[in-house]
This record gives sequence, structure tokens and C-alpha cells, in this order.
Amino acid sequence: MNKIGFDTDKYLKAQTEEILKRAEKFDKLYIEFGGKLYYDGHASRVLPGYEPDAKIKVLKGLRNKVAIIFCVSAKQIAEGQIHGDSGLTYDEATKMMLDQLKSIGLSVKAISINLFNGEKAALGLATYLKNIGYDVYLQPEIKGYPNNVDSIVSEKGYGKINYIKTEEPIVLITGPGPGSGKLATALALLYHDRKRKRESGYAKFETFPIWDLPLDNEINAAYEAATADIGDYNLIDPFHKRAYNKEAVSYNRDVDAFPIVDKIMEKIVGKDILGYKSPTDMCINMVKEGIIDEDVCKETAREETIRRYFRYKEEVFFGKTRKEALLRIERLMNKYNLKETDRKVVSSARKALKEALKQEDKGCKGLYVGAAIELQNGKIITGKNSDLLHATSAAIINATKELANVPDDTDLIHRIGIQKVNEVKRMSRQGIASLNVEEMLIALAFSSTFNPTADKVVEQLYKLKGCEMHLTLPSTPGDRTGLRNLGINVTVDIGPEIK
Repeated sequence: MNKIGFDTDKYLKAQTEEILKRAEKFDKLYIEFGGKLYYDGHASRVLPGYEPDAKIKVLKGLRNKVAIIFCVSAKQIAEGQIHGDSGLTYDEATKMMLDQLKSIGLSVKAISINLFNGEKAALGLATYLKNIGYDVYLQPEIKGYPNNVDSIVSEKGYGKINYIKTEEPIVLITGPGPGSGKLATALALLYHDRKRKRESGYAKFETFPIWDLPLDNEINAAYEAATADIGDYNLIDPFHKRAYNKEAVSYNRDVDAFPIVDKIMEKIVGKDILGYKSPTDMCINMVKEGIIDEDVCKETAREETIRRYFRYKEEVFFGKTRKEALLRIERLMNKYNLKETDRKVVSSARKALKEALKQEDKGCKGLYVGAAIELQNGKIITGKNSDLLHATSAAIINATKELANVPDDTDLIHRIGIQKVNEVKRMSRQGIASLNVEEMLIALAFSSTFNPTADKVVEQLYKLKGCEMHLTLPSTPGDRTGLRNLGINVTVDIGPEIK
């Protein structure tokens, strides 16, 4: 768990230098930002040593040269789509991400609400953002996009997109997720700049797949696992192979879009002015420079693929994801000879469940759950549910006792206090009255104000960040919120076979 496979400082230096090198070719460089900006949990899990805010650090290193344009789709806002990482709707996720950027001293130059067609929800978000001081642009949907190039690159197409003026030489274009209209925004601004005789350029900031690792490398496979729900898959960039007789790894959407994007850019700026002969050429991706132990990263990438398998299995069962996603990840599991129990906490959680079934003081209303958490030192701690605590809560308390060298039979939260909370939950008809993780953490924090031992345990909670956990039953909303706040990577068992 403590093995390091990635050097963030080496990566930051290489990525920053490559951005500046690319920017020197143009009066202004628009960079479409692929992937997660503020916190890249996938990269930090797959590349141990990668700091989740590495991309933010790249921006801070370019602070005086970078402007940020934030894109969000009016359609995603109107449809109430849920942002996968935060669990928030896209309008709320947008507000959260803008607050995060502001809190670390990175100001957003403008917000582009794309694909706008009069949606009331998008107008509401625009009004709110304007009221708190942001410049907001409602950008219409371009008819014929992306196939009708002649119409797109004209006053009827990009010409209808409001021009967002920036002074900085580098403009980063980001958003809460795919479908935000980042590429269209970048190319529209490129079009407007060319009309103004400004020689601007375009590039794409990427992390995965890593173009200069082999196609079948487990690290790249983990990207396929992460995007199985949207059908992304890795492939050798055929344009790069044809142009340079060298293999480079790209993914299907970039390869499929390249001929059209290439035609659009050629019509805007003229043939070969940008010098891009392949999707790989467009990207700025120096991740390989930061890999210092590939074997360690391959191991954690395999772990991530298994983690994603459990996630899709759960989402398919509850109807949140189509079964095709599960079939794709199952093919990856078979290809790399991966099993559920290769994730160490899985067997331990299932063993804890079997033990709970034999204990009179475990279980709640006939429901039995086992949980297991792997600490950073590799030790696995288990927990079982009871009338007082969820299995997740018990596992966290047991884990923090272990970290604080507190005897296992020590009560951190007075039993009477837990029982009082249980009574209140029963009165409010909340079903299972035992404490979930969110409630347990509140009770533990309160106990720490007068119980020195509890205070000692609370101080260990930060050490659970990045730890792995498995449950033998899907978690409750209160568990999920608490585990997310602690930074624990959790997977769950699904009982019935998915038909």
C-alpha cells in the first residue's frame, strides 16, 4: 500500500515545459482540458504517488499566463444529470467546482453555458452566476455540428458563438465532465481569433490513456475500465502510425473525431499551420515521465480494474448503468486474469460476514453484514453490523483503534449515547436505527470533547484516506457520504446474479 510508483514533481516539470513549448508557437493557445481538474482520484489510485491535485499545480505554475473558461451543457443542466464523482446534479457540481477553484486562488474568466436552447434551468444557473460576479455566456447549439464543416466554420456556425475575450497567452477550457462542449468552445474561439487576424492554436491536456505506454499495459487498461460505462476503448492511433511509422495509444472517441476536427481546424487556420497529423499530436501528455516504478503502477492498475468491476456490477443491478458496461469490464477481467478475490479486502469482508452469522450480538433485524478495510501498512481490519453500528462504522472504529494503539474492548462512544441516537432514528421512522458512518463520525467527534481516548482515535482518521474497503452488502447514503469524506475506496457485493 505504501509503495510509490509515480513522481509528481517530475511530471509537473515535464508537463509544464511541454505546455510552454506548445504555447510559444502561437499568439494564444487554447487548451481543452480532458479528465478531472480539481481532484483526479482515478490517477492517484492507478499511479501511487500521483497527487490528486497535480493538474491544479500545473495551473498554479502558469498562474500569470493562464485564463480559465468553464463550460457546462444546458442540456445536462435541464435534464438533471448526475455528476459521477460528486453525486451532484451538473448545476450544483458547477457551483462546487467554481468554489473550489476560487478557494485555491484560481479565478475563472468566464462561464460558457453551451448547447443552449432556452432551457429555464440553464437560465436560472446563469442568473445566479452573474449575481455572484461571473461573466456568463449563453452559447447556442450549432446546427449540423460536427459533420457540416462548411456551415460550422461560418457566420451561421461558430460566428453565432459569443466571443470570450481573454488577455492571457494560454486559455484553459474545462468543465464538470464529458459533453460540456469544451472542444466546440475552443474551436469557436479559434475561429473568432482568426477573424481578428490573431494566430491562435489548440491543444488538448490529457492524462489517460498514456500514449507512450504499450496498448495492453495494465495502466492503460484501467482507463478502459474507468470509462466502460461510456464505451471508451484504447487503440493504436492509425493517423500517428501512418504519419510517423510509430505506435501511439489513443482512444476511440479521439480517433473517430480527428478527421472532422482536422477538417474544421484546416478550414479555420489553413492546412498544416497547427502541424497536427494525428490525435496524439494534439495532446499534451507527459505522464510517462513521472512513472518511476511501472510494476507498482501495474499492480495498482489491476486493483482499480477490479474496483471498477464491483462498481459497475452494483450500478447495473440498481439500473444506474446499462449491462454493456459490465460486459466490457468482465472482458477486461478475463483478459488480465483478474478475480474478485484478488482484491484482498473482499475475502476478509466475506469471512467477517460468516463469523457474524455465528455471533448472538451481531446483525440487526435479521440482516448481517461484514466489512473489511486495508490500512496503509497492509493490515486488514474487519467490522460487523449490530443493533448499535453499521458494519462500515464498526470497521472504521476498529481500524482507528488499531492505528491509535487503543485496546479493542475500549468504548469510544458511550453505549447509552449510541442508544439515544438509535431511539431518535426509530422515532423518525428511519428503518435501521444503528449508526451509519456519517452519524458515527458525529458521535465520535462529540465524544472526543470529553473522552481523551476518543480524541486520540479521531486524530487517526486522516490515515484512512486512500484505504481500501469492501462490504458484503450495498452501503446506505449515510455510509457513502461518510466514506467519501474520509477518502476511502469502497466496493460492495451484490447478492442475486444479474440476469
